[in-house]
Amino acid sequence: MRTLKLGIADDHELFRKGFISMLSGIPDFEFILEAANGQELLDRLPANTPDIIFMDLQMPVMDGIQATEAAFEKFPNIKIIVVSMYNEDRFVIHMLEKGVQGYLLKDTSPDEVEKAIRRVDEEGFYYNDFVSKAMHRKMVNRQVNKHPFFPNACNVALSTREKEVLQLICDGLSTSEIGDKLFISVRTVEGHRLRVLEKTGTKSTAAAVSFAYKNQLLS
Repeated sequence: MRTLKLGIADDHELFRKGFISMLSGIPDFEFILEAANGQELLDRLPANTPDIIFMDLQMPVMDGIQATEAAFEKFPNIKIIVVSMYNEDRFVIHMLEKGVQGYLLKDTSPDEVEKAIRRVDEEGFYYNDFVSKAMHRKMVNRQVNKHPFFPNACNVALSTREKEVLQLICDGLSTSEIGDKLFISVRTVEGHRLRVLEKTGTKSTAAAVSFAYKNQLLS
């Protein structure tokens, strides 16, 4: 069984230790790094590089936003899941635009945390109902702008099936669940996802979703 290497950056030691203890009983999870702030995390990353990092947002010395940017720049293959007390849409959207693979609140159940880890490892992202609703509200509430957010946005034309796949990704479904719902194979779902990335000029599913919502490609 492959062991998933995990890390956490959070300045509250009680939460940090409790979070590690909560997940350490799962056989294929191993915490190899913990840090009390963003700078400490970056200092320790070269020697211990996890597959997935749990990132708090408000920390001394260097906050989670700065640490996320620096971590992605130096270690582009790392995956980051935010774990924060901040439930405002602006934080969720901002961190998704930074490229994080998931956003959880600190009262998330242990079962959902495990689900998020496995989904991020297998699919590259995890959007729960909280994140999906935040993205939808962002789309609905923002003032309509005649100018696209990206220069090539007006040239993007997703097919009906590509929009369906992207919408179901936003709804938090996995590749296999999307395939079952649309009665298509996992390979076909992945093909649609890759075409969405190609058409939007994005490098990750999270970036493609953000692009689609910003430019009203989804209903």
